[in-house]
Amino acid sequence: MKFTKMHGLGNDYVFVDNADASVDDPSSLARAVSDRHTGIGSDGLILIQPSEAADVRMEMYNADGSRAEMCGNGLRCVAKYTVEHGLARGSTIRVETDSGPRLCECRVLDGRVRSVRVDMGPPSLEASSLPSTLAPGRVVDQPLQIDGHEYIITCVSMGNPHAVVFVEELGSIDLEVVGPKFENAPEFPERINAHFVRVDSPDHVTMRTWERGSGITQACGTGACAVCVAGAVTGRTQRSVTATLPGGDLEIEWAEDDHVYMTGPADEVFTGDWPAR
Repeated sequence: MKFTKMHGLGNDYVFVDNADASVDDPSSLARAVSDRHTGIGSDGLILIQPSEAADVRMEMYNADGSRAEMCGNGLRCVAKYTVEHGLARGSTIRVETDSGPRLCECRVLDGRVRSVRVDMGPPSLEASSLPSTLAPGRVVDQPLQIDGHEYIITCVSMGNPHAVVFVEELGSIDLEVVGPKFENAPEFPERINAHFVRVDSPDHVTMRTWERGSGITQACGTGACAVCVAGAVTGRTQRSVTATLPGGDLEIEWAEDDHVYMTGPADEVFTGDWPAR
């Protein structure tokens, strides 16, 4: 099976073009290829499928084999692959995802996609969109008890669920301990991504992420979008921010049309053959 290893700001995935290979059990394959000791090493598996509604379809699996609706960094990589491998004409493409179609505008230089601007669609702050057992309505600066400690959270769905916690010091958060407790909190029956954020200025934030099904990652595109929305709706930031993640920067804008736009790089690492097992 041919594969391509790609990443967006260090949030890395194994990509399989289903025109070249057929995957019968993607959950098992995701677990196998994602292992950083015995596999290729990644945060998950993304299948690039044909689509009747868009140029291509993106099907995503986390490192633990669970299915995910959306991944912003993976989406930029899919756009790069689609353009550079001639799966669509032009530099603006449409990608079908489990949370709806996404329009991607690729900046191409010397035949290579250098960055991608993605229309991530409108956010939702309703508890039901996560889903969550929290009180109906918007989850904005609400208290949540995790392991005996109270956190103030703002929740945003970007097609997948996010809990955002603003903190004074990122170093005070033991992400390896707190992350899985957030992910598996009973208030979120389908689990949740957790982000801890320091506001550096009205247009700049620094964040760390625990992703459901994958753990600590170098970047989270949908998470950065959620952070931008959470910052704006709580008055902590402007509607356009630079989000600094361990892997680098993303430019995020919550525009007047209520859509969130994400701009960032996508990089190919290597290609190879995964042996049949």
